[in-house]
Amino acid sequence: MTDDEAALVRRIARGDQAAFEELYRRTSPWLAVRLRRRCPDDQVVAEVMQETYLAVWRAAGGFAGAAVDGSAVGWLWTIAAHRLVDVFRRQQKHAALRPEIPADAPAAEEEALAGTVGAELGAALDGLAPELRDVLQAMVLDGLTVRETSVLLGVPEGTVKTRARRARLLLRKALS
Repeated sequence: MTDDEAALVRRIARGDQAAFEELYRRTSPWLAVRLRRRCPDDQVVAEVMQETYLAVWRAAGGFAGAAVDGSAVGWLWTIAAHRLVDVFRRQQKHAALRPEIPADAPAAEEEALAGTVGAELGAALDGLAPELRDVLQAMVLDGLTVRETSVLLGVPEGTVKTRARRARLLLRKALS
C-alpha cells in the first residue's frame, strides 16, 4: 500500500478495516518501542497500545492533522502518551511508581531523528543533563502539558517548569 498514515486515518474514519490493519502494521512496532522507553512494564505497554488503537478507531473522524507535528503518527503518539499518563495517574493512587529510564539509553525518537537533527543542535541536546532532556522530550517532542510531564516523570510540576526553562536557556546559550 502506498497510502501515507494520514490517508489511512481518513480511510479508518470511513470504517475501512483494512486501513486500520495497515496503520497498525506500520505503527505498532514503533509505538511499542516508544512506550517501552517510558514504561518498562510490558503489561502496561500492551494495555496502552490496546487503548490507543481503540481510540484511533473511534476518533479517526476527528483527526485533522491535530498533532504537534501535524502528522498522523504525531496524533497517534499524542493519544498513546495521554493513555500512558492516565495509567501512571491510576498507579500513583496506589503507590508512588516512576518508570526507571537508564540515562544512557537512547530514546526511539532520538534514534529516528538522528539523521534529521542538525549536528549543532544534536550536540547541544547531548550536552544537557538527562533530566533536562527528558522534560524537553516530553513537552516538545511529545506535546505533553506540564501536568502530564510531571506525572510521566514522577516529579512536581514546579520542577518540570524549572527544568524546561533551564534546558531552554542552556540550549539557547549552546546554539548562540
